[in-house]
Amino acid sequence: MSLINISNLTFAYDGSYDNIIQQASFQLDTDWKLGFIGRNGKGKTTFLKLLLGQYDYSGKISANVEFDYFPYEVADEQLITMEVIDEVCGPYQQWELVRELSLLQVDDEVLWRSFGTLSHGERTKVLLAALFLKSGHFLLIDEPTNHLDREARELVCNYLNKKKGFILVSHDRFLLDNCVDHILSFNKSDIQVCKGNFSSWWENKDRRDNFELARHEKLQKDIKQLGASARRMADWSDQVEKTKVDTKNSGLKVDKGYVGHKAAKMMKHATAVANRREAAIEEKSRLLKNIDSSDSLKIHPLTFHTSKLLELENVSIFYEGRTACQQVRFSLQQGERISLKGKNGSGKSSLFKLICGEPLCFKGNFRRESQLKVSYVPQDSSFLRGSLTDYARESQIDESLFKTILRKLDFSRVQFEKDMADYSGGQKKKVLMAKSLCEQAHLYIWDEPLNYVDVISRMQIEELLLSYAPTLLFVEHDSVFCEKIATRQIEL
Repeated sequence: MSLINISNLTFAYDGSYDNIIQQASFQLDTDWKLGFIGRNGKGKTTFLKLLLGQYDYSGKISANVEFDYFPYEVADEQLITMEVIDEVCGPYQQWELVRELSLLQVDDEVLWRSFGTLSHGERTKVLLAALFLKSGHFLLIDEPTNHLDREARELVCNYLNKKKGFILVSHDRFLLDNCVDHILSFNKSDIQVCKGNFSSWWENKDRRDNFELARHEKLQKDIKQLGASARRMADWSDQVEKTKVDTKNSGLKVDKGYVGHKAAKMMKHATAVANRREAAIEEKSRLLKNIDSSDSLKIHPLTFHTSKLLELENVSIFYEGRTACQQVRFSLQQGERISLKGKNGSGKSSLFKLICGEPLCFKGNFRRESQLKVSYVPQDSSFLRGSLTDYARESQIDESLFKTILRKLDFSRVQFEKDMADYSGGQKKKVLMAKSLCEQAHLYIWDEPLNYVDVISRMQIEELLLSYAPTLLFVEHDSVFCEKIATRQIEL
């Protein structure tokens, strides 16, 4: 066991006016299984790169351990997988590699295939196995389960649960609840380290937020009452002064001692009220700074004139010279929220493209209502370029509504001025989601909408779907999200 000490850490990218990390100080134990959470753009990946020494910073990072980052970048994907493993972890015993691969249920035959031919799941498992062969290293694991199907996610979760000595960046609540024992949270205005999993952290956060909101409401009432009291004091003071003037003009003798004593007493009381009001305002200003904005989202689904929107009977799709899926059979009724399940490569995205009207080669019977309006969120977001304003205009959506939704999804206004190509993966996904929420449609088709999207935003989207109940066909590997949202599941 050793400690990683962070002291007064501050970092900002060149040309940026805002610090991503500001005067951060905390301590981590290298024996921990540490879940790392925070809103998109809060600096999680940046912090990992600071630990790796990739950026200059002010403050101090001290550790008696070497760091390794996942996912490891493979420069030449034509290399045999065994050669890639040799590059990643250096000297190791062959039996150790076999042991790690067996824990992840990876067949030894992948070792002799070129790395580029492996699926996303196989690549993730092989590189995790290679990284955990390094003894004495602290692993920085950055969102390992994106694009993995649920079965692969559970395997990775079980594997990590048996390990220790890592930081895991993830937005998957199932993963964070089942394979970590501490949480590092980059919050709105501070950084928090606590013992437990995501659910215990969220429960404590919810309790703390509710306390702050109740305290904030009480202080608002106190400030209002103290303000009224101060105004009454001012009125009384004016009346005392007025008695001086009135008695002087009327020729009456004034008891100056009494009036002076009364004025001094009122002044003392007024000063005390003012001090209490300022103290209440100052305390109120310290509250709510760490409560993440999670304003309710809205969607405006259209109602179709028939209940059945589409139907597939024994549909097989042939895509890029291969069979993408075979003998698919289901129908979609208005108001349903169907989760399409299946391993990576089982043809889910191809089905979505067919339903959205792409000219794919298929056999079987496929019927879709001709006047059906569909809003589609694709799996890939790498094509996003240019400004949000131009994107809203090209997509024929209301720019003001579009940006309002992004603000509710925790976009800062400074992000509106940036090129979308510079956004993080989570921010790009939010752009696609916000566009879809702006569109009035009979059917919403979302292909892995939550990849890279932070936990709080996932909860906002869950609340939206449960409140407005649009007709939805989606693929998502977040098991918690699927259990809450899907009215029916179909497995390919």
